[in-house]
Amino acid sequence: MAHVKRTKSSNRNPATKSGGKPKSVDEYLAALSQPARSTLNKMRGAIRSVVPKEATETISYGMPAFKHKEVLVWYAAFADHYSLFPKASVIEAFQGELKGLTVSKGTIQFPANQPLPIALIKRIVKARVGQTKNIKRTHSS
Repeated sequence: MAHVKRTKSSNRNPATKSGGKPKSVDEYLAALSQPARSTLNKMRGAIRSVVPKEATETISYGMPAFKHKEVLVWYAAFADHYSLFPKASVIEAFQGELKGLTVSKGTIQFPANQPLPIALIKRIVKARVGQTKNIKRTHSS
């Protein structure tokens, strides 16, 4: 994983600056200024298009998340990037496609000054959904 830049994010989440965590995804998005709001809405749409139709949206750890029996992924806007939090094992599986992006153990950062790689985001989320289905099957056997 030498080609993937790793860092801890020190950028604050702009949606939580105004004193208090948002109570809904819509409230979170409303707290963002443009272009962050429209970019995060694109990420939200990409995620929604590949999660099970029964998945719900929630706020978890102060960030938007999609949940189906458990949280599938979180996503958020920061000062200079957008983050997707799909779990460490999914990031490891995609390490070859994440070259040039900043990642940490459970986070992928997409620079705010570049277009979102929607197809990649969809593949990552599909992998996470598949992972949870496999876990559920293993536990229910």
